[in-house]
Amino acid sequence: MLHVGLDLSRKRVDVCLISDQGELVDELAAPFDEDGLRRLSERVAAKHAGRVRAVVESMNGARFVHDTLEAHGWDVLVADAQRVKGLAPLACKTDKIDARVLAELSFRDLVPAIWLPDPRIRRERELARFRLHLVRHRSSLKNRIHSTLITFGKPCPVSDLFGVAGRKLLERLAVPAPWRENVEASVVLIDQLDRQIDAVASELKYVGADHPYVPLLMTAPGVGWLVGFSIACEIGDISRFSSPTKLCGYTGLCPRVIQSGEVDRRGPISKHGPKYLRWALFEAALNACDHPLYKERYERTKKRLGRQRGPKVAQIELSRKLTEAIWHMLTRNQPFAPAGAPFRLAA
Repeated sequence: MLHVGLDLSRKRVDVCLISDQGELVDELAAPFDEDGLRRLSERVAAKHAGRVRAVVESMNGARFVHDTLEAHGWDVLVADAQRVKGLAPLACKTDKIDARVLAELSFRDLVPAIWLPDPRIRRERELARFRLHLVRHRSSLKNRIHSTLITFGKPCPVSDLFGVAGRKLLERLAVPAPWRENVEASVVLIDQLDRQIDAVASELKYVGADHPYVPLLMTAPGVGWLVGFSIACEIGDISRFSSPTKLCGYTGLCPRVIQSGEVDRRGPISKHGPKYLRWALFEAALNACDHPLYKERYERTKKRLGRQRGPKVAQIELSRKLTEAIWHMLTRNQPFAPAGAPFRLAA
């Protein structure tokens, strides 16, 4: 078997080939496009017969390389970039060296490969992530308008500045140029984003209408349809997590552990997993703070840690508790109903 390390850059792919005996066979480069990868596979096949296993680090473009080369008969693994750095720290780092390191990891069977979702899950993820992207842009524009009002001493007397009463207030808002024109342009963009977000949400409901996880997730506290769909498509297949601890670690909501001798410290959360999954779980926790099952625990943690850190840490802890509950729900195919609950929790 031939072991191939691939290091991506904007315009090319650096390639290192190692034989099954660990000897350096060749080092070359190829253009980073479909035709360049096709010619690379043909060039390797012309000189080296047999099975080819390639390794590429997880980054933007890695899935394109994975899909293209697998279509040409290669076995391609996508390695976790953070764990590769831990396995092979480098004093000198170049593209050729990076490719050589990946080929060596393949030869030694030490590749920290990540799970790749199938095309259907990728499409679902892209829709959910694009909706969140649009929502963040809309929030940024709304915050900018609120900031303009504060700048000129115009307090907002209505609960919703972008409702009917708020729009009338913005129409007669007296602020000088160019702030006036900026507010008007922001309102137009907010309306356009509202329409786009509604369209994406409708498509999400059509695409995810038959998703088996969403009805179960919606029985959990704080989980609506959109949040439930985001959690479902970010998790993918629940069977790849052997325990709730594994799922919690995947979310990146667990604190970093620093241990050496008698030193044992906990740092901030790792944030190693998908950021969109953390967002969805955090949104669910914000809505579940007042649920009878979690309210007492949430208030106790918040009070213990003080007014500055307490709310945020309590919400993260609640996100982890919801993650554990979600693992049990999806693995057992049961709605949210913790053992020992004194009342009915899910319809």
